[in-house]
Amino acid sequence: MSRLRTTVCFAGGGFGVPAKKAPKKKTNKKSKSKSSVLSDMQVDKPPEQSSSTPKLDRFGLPIPTEDDIFPPLASDVLRIPATDSDEFKKEKVAEAIQHHIGVNLDIFDENGQSIHEENGSSRWKLKLLHQDPPVLSVENFFSEADVEKYKSMIESNEGSNGGGSGDAVQLSSPTFSSSLSLSRRTSTTWFCKYESMTCLLAKAQALLNVDLKQMEEPQLVRYRTGEEFSWHYDEIPSAQLRNGGQRLATLLVYLNDLEDDRGGGTVFRDLKPVVNESSKRKKRGSSTKENEDQLTVRPKSGTALVFFPAFKDGKPDPRTLHKGEVALDTKMIAQLWIHEQEYQASVPENNLQVDAASGVREELERLGINVV
Repeated sequence: MSRLRTTVCFAGGGFGVPAKKAPKKKTNKKSKSKSSVLSDMQVDKPPEQSSSTPKLDRFGLPIPTEDDIFPPLASDVLRIPATDSDEFKKEKVAEAIQHHIGVNLDIFDENGQSIHEENGSSRWKLKLLHQDPPVLSVENFFSEADVEKYKSMIESNEGSNGGGSGDAVQLSSPTFSSSLSLSRRTSTTWFCKYESMTCLLAKAQALLNVDLKQMEEPQLVRYRTGEEFSWHYDEIPSAQLRNGGQRLATLLVYLNDLEDDRGGGTVFRDLKPVVNESSKRKKRGSSTKENEDQLTVRPKSGTALVFFPAFKDGKPDPRTLHKGEVALDTKMIAQLWIHEQEYQASVPENNLQVDAASGVREELERLGINVV
């Protein structure tokens, strides 16, 4: 900051200590005009603010930027995109998930098709969308009946704060607090009772082979036109790890389709789209130019997306930074997080995993899936 060549003002001190007055001398010269005096004064112009000048808050401190909160990854940080030839290979998935809680590969054949069939025809289809860190999708994870059930729960609990059908509590979509968080989330979330979401819990248990006690409150989320969830991590701040430890897996299921030009995709900032092996070109990541070179998963009704905010030892993985694009049409999802240890739910009141245990067993029996 440049120094002004003027007298510094101090509280109570006026304009500095005045000098002794010199005796006036007679002169025949006419006194300078006021404008001439002003022109002779040396006054520094305030520095012009360039676009690179950091913005300051009301305390004069630089406002944190997106790069301050979400530092770009160094070029040598390992990131391996998947190829289209690996999308359905079981051994490639096994290799990808070796450092994470993993996926129950026993329920899939060599081509990524689930061994069980739902309603006599629909089978899950496992895809590897990114090798390291692993990002997976499961097509047909929800049946049409599942999708309609959870969409109707959103409608029946609209505006409920513990009211509605009693299955869920509506909240403006919260995130774990951070004093430096720049994330914008403008969607609406319903925290649901475990016993009302047995289909999601059973299929999550079958896919990830985890205990019900590790599951966070199941949630339903709706994004209206123009709503989004900007860049964020799914990891939990260290100060809040007492309840269940770190989140090891994110599972979300899209409840409706969105066309390519209608936004709403799940975008991973630092991951590349699947590579087309024959042409060595990346598949188009997104419908928007801004995200076209980033791995972007388009909402498709019934399809599940799985990734891992932390390694199985609980160490967070910063490579999984992601966002929900601005939705140009309504977007709905069901979501669930898996913790390291036993997790205690806080909403709705008296929400216990054990209350869903029998319903989950019945759902697994219906699907013909055995969970060890």
